[in-house]
Amino acid sequence: MTLRIDPNTTAGAVLDQAHIGHIQGALGTIHKDDIGPRANLRHRLLTLLAIVGPGLIVMVGDNDAGAFSTYSQAGQNYGTSLLWTLLLLIPVLYVNQEMVLRLGAVTGVGHARLILERFGKFWGAFSVIDLFLLNALTIVTEFIGISLALDYLGFNKIVGVAISAAVIMISAGTGSFRRFERFALFLCLGSLLLVPIFFMVHPDLGQMTHDLVVPQLPVLPEGGKLSDVILLIISIVGTTIAPWQLFFQQSYVIDKRITPRFIRYGRIDLWIGIAVVIVGAVAMIAFAAATFAGQPEAGNFTDAGAVAAGIDKYVGHLPGVLFAIALIDAAVIGACAVSLSTAYAIGDVFSVNHSLHRKPTEMKAFYAVYCGILAVGAALVVTPGVPLGQLTNAVQALAGVLLPSATVFLLLLCNDKPVLGPWVNRRGMNLFTGGVIAALVLMSVILTASVLFPDQTDATVICWILGVGSVLAIVVALVSGAFKSASADTQDAFPAGARDTWRMPPLHKLPAMNMSNKSRIWMITLRAYLVIAAGLVLVRIVVLAISGA
Repeated sequence: MTLRIDPNTTAGAVLDQAHIGHIQGALGTIHKDDIGPRANLRHRLLTLLAIVGPGLIVMVGDNDAGAFSTYSQAGQNYGTSLLWTLLLLIPVLYVNQEMVLRLGAVTGVGHARLILERFGKFWGAFSVIDLFLLNALTIVTEFIGISLALDYLGFNKIVGVAISAAVIMISAGTGSFRRFERFALFLCLGSLLLVPIFFMVHPDLGQMTHDLVVPQLPVLPEGGKLSDVILLIISIVGTTIAPWQLFFQQSYVIDKRITPRFIRYGRIDLWIGIAVVIVGAVAMIAFAAATFAGQPEAGNFTDAGAVAAGIDKYVGHLPGVLFAIALIDAAVIGACAVSLSTAYAIGDVFSVNHSLHRKPTEMKAFYAVYCGILAVGAALVVTPGVPLGQLTNAVQALAGVLLPSATVFLLLLCNDKPVLGPWVNRRGMNLFTGGVIAALVLMSVILTASVLFPDQTDATVICWILGVGSVLAIVVALVSGAFKSASADTQDAFPAGARDTWRMPPLHKLPAMNMSNKSRIWMITLRAYLVIAAGLVLVRIVVLAISGA
């Protein structure tokens, strides 16, 4: 059903009337007309409880089945030597998702629709196609995680995967946003099962602390290749900061009806989620490293199911079972979030009903996409002969390679004055995000070199690539003025307190985005390179699969 919304509505650019109304969170309600100050601690805490959800769910959903595989592989194969990557990713996580939070609360329009409207059909199609394909593969990895955990626990894989898919489908089809969010927050609690496993395994805290703060590459065993390590680092980036997160959180913030007045609470919610996801990631790398240190399986990661069996074998049955249950829990919440990000994006692009406040009969297209992608993913996993382990690693690496493109769109939108008004990025945010994009592209260059010249890509070559690439990035930034911020003059035009009530006007009233030919050339160049890099990731995965067969 196509929406027909009055362009003069006070809702601004909102595309679905269900996105207007009271905030009905899992832990509290805020009336749509509640504009009073939060004068005391109790009132502020009650407000925070009502807002909690988008940041926590997107972060815990990011510690999904693919993350279990990637972090466990890092620990089993290289000990705790790659823990430092997680510490460096914390500010990246916050900056990326904080920009998405602002876009959702201020615009009322999903990420895919904004790209389509501001950059045109060409770039909009690219972003949605990227999202759809990558999300479809990610859904497969979620069901891979469920099937591996069920195998370890001794349950029938086909029945278990089918039940899991049904639960995920039903969770979004109740017609109640609050019921879905309570279900999702309950799953978030399941991620805490990783904490007792950590204490049961007793990792070396001193070594962990050192490896968290001292960047290093692991000592490779005889015959080991640096390209394998680079691929794993890109996988860690891809599983910790994935493109689907941008689309999911922005749409979920809109669906929850969060407005600019509550952005500060959304930021706290986001920090809570980041704390949970980093604790879980550190725990997995640490206890996988401690479990397999000195054992025959060290350096020979296969999949997350084998990790559960290894914990059972070397530590005890209880922590092995807890790991398997946590894996199922992570896969379910990951599948919910990834499927929703796809359905939200399709709903935005085609202007059809797309809200968890609605029943399936009111949003048939939305629910068809949501259930369809889940059904295909579940069917692939129970099909004999699918290379599950290699596919999981490929998806995480592809997410890392495609992330720069998604981040470029995010940065440009957050500097678009007609879209964000007084909420546009400050100069420091632009500088940091530009540096992140440059770092991600450099990682892709290193991966490309390691695939094309695996025997020549050593630490010296990597240092040269990083050095030359950093210089080029600085030169490009200075020449193009890419980090110029629009925030100062824009914010001066708004009186104090006006930011809390400013919303983006209806899309048809926005002036056309003025993107220079120079910017278009850079974007096309980046897109072309990333397509090549993504192809090389697939080549590397196929080579690994053949060599491991």
